Amino acid sequence: MNPKTCSPNFSNFVATSLQMMQKHRDLLPIGAALLAMIFWSFSFVWVKVAYQAYGPLTVVLLRLVISVVLLFSFMFIIRRLQFIAKKDIGIFVLLAFFEPFLYFMGESYGLLYVSSTVAAVIVATIPLLAPISAYYFFKERLSLMNVIGLAISFLGVCLVILNDDLSFSASPLGVMLEVLAVIAAIAYSTVLRKLAFRYNTFTIISYQNLFGIIMFLPFWLVFESRDFIATPFHREAFTSIILLSVFASSLAFIFFTYSVRNIGINRSNTFINLIPVFVAIFAWFVLGDKLSGQAATGIAIVIAGLFLAQVRWRRKKIISAS
Repeated sequence: MNPKTCSPNFSNFVATSLQMMQKHRDLLPIGAALLAMIFWSFSFVWVKVAYQAYGPLTVVLLRLVISVVLLFSFMFIIRRLQFIAKKDIGIFVLLAFFEPFLYFMGESYGLLYVSSTVAAVIVATIPLLAPISAYYFFKERLSLMNVIGLAISFLGVCLVILNDDLSFSASPLGVMLEVLAVIAAIAYSTVLRKLAFRYNTFTIISYQNLFGIIMFLPFWLVFESRDFIATPFHREAFTSIILLSVFASSLAFIFFTYSVRNIGINRSNTFINLIPVFVAIFAWFVLGDKLSGQAATGIAIVIAGLFLAQVRWRRKKIISAS
């Protein structure tokens, strides 16, 4: 075989292989974001089940305690826990204040007054508002295609949660509390960006939840500790809290932090538009709720909008790597 003809073919093979490897690496943070959204979507169902026996503060505190025990135990085994620098303690406290504390305060109490679906669609406004924060603090811009994709995706979300006559009723108080959760989530993403490149993901989530426990504990002692002690053990509700701890309070945050580190705040938050879609699907399978033709159309529109919001960025990354 002629080496002169073999060498270019081999070079092309290597170049193609490197491009494919880069492409798959680009898919990892997208897959992580999708898993985070799936786990957070299930949390809307699990919280409702937990409320059968326990109050909002009790549910949040227990899920954080279990999460912290699991995370620190795992970190001790793999020896990945990092110590927080003194200059970053304040940032960690601020991170925990926005989420889990403020976010869970808004979301948990909001779910007492509105349905899981209504709460999910309010949460879906995060990608539309987050770019303002990302641009102000990090000069992170969205292309026109990203903006169009976000708008189309949110339109699909509306079709999923609205009735056929495009109307729904919800408690104003519940809506306000969920909006508070949205504001907290946007602030959380902004603060998280400051830590995502200094500490590994497990360290951030472990300390975040630990500080969250400290913030929630005084409120729980005053408002719900007596009711918790007097409440008989409820197996189904407690199982939901364990699921919330493992998947929603631990794995979801780990995956989301990994995604933010690799593709930025705006594009990670884009996937939040999928939460109402997942909630509608889970309600269809788990609770037996019917999925109307309008809702199915909305799901398709959400996926299309999400693709538009991501496609230009991915193409740019692949080209730059070749």
